[in-house]
Amino acid sequence: MRIRYKKWARPELEASKFYTDTPEEYKGNWKDFFENPQNPIHLELGCGKGQFISKLASENLNINYIAIDLIDAMLGLAKRNIEQTYKEKNIEPKNIAITRFDIERIPLILDKQDDIKRIYINFCNPWPKGKHRKKRLTHTRQLEKYKTFLNPQAEIYFKTDDEDLFNSTLIYMQESQFEIQKQTRDLHQNPIFETNIITEHEEMFTNQGIPIKALIAKLKGE
Repeated sequence: MRIRYKKWARPELEASKFYTDTPEEYKGNWKDFFENPQNPIHLELGCGKGQFISKLASENLNINYIAIDLIDAMLGLAKRNIEQTYKEKNIEPKNIAITRFDIERIPLILDKQDDIKRIYINFCNPWPKGKHRKKRLTHTRQLEKYKTFLNPQAEIYFKTDDEDLFNSTLIYMQESQFEIQKQTRDLHQNPIFETNIITEHEEMFTNQGIPIKALIAKLKGE
């Protein structure tokens, strides 16, 4: 998603207690970022404007969340959405961290010591052209990177509107030794999540009559 430059985003992010511009410093020690380090850590890749992670994290204070994106303007909006959502519930955003980083290089900021229990990937770029498909966040190459920091019992929650990306992701999961626990080609008719937080993209595609594809995957043999 393209978004206009927002000159306020960088100063607001730098002033935020739940943003870090140096995620490499926390590699292996992300628990120290949070007030309750004993909580499990979940991860959202490509948090966009933060509507999903703000609702999810504010409803699950017993879990710590890391949300990653690459664009300052997006993260600035995410920061504001998080603040607003928590304010409405009269709580402080102490179980969430947002950071700017290139997800293709994610092993530089996470490792096994971080013990990530779950990854959320919502409506990522489908990169339809063949030469670009390795950029997909669910591509085999990326899944192998995630395995370097995932807990052996970790899950991947994935949602998309794109049929080709979903079909390819089923293959990528198999290639990387992830087992599909649940899947659906119409999430709203056949829900597979205990709770489903509807994202901005999800609402848009649903209103267009496009069914939402989703899956839950887990490493095989664990």
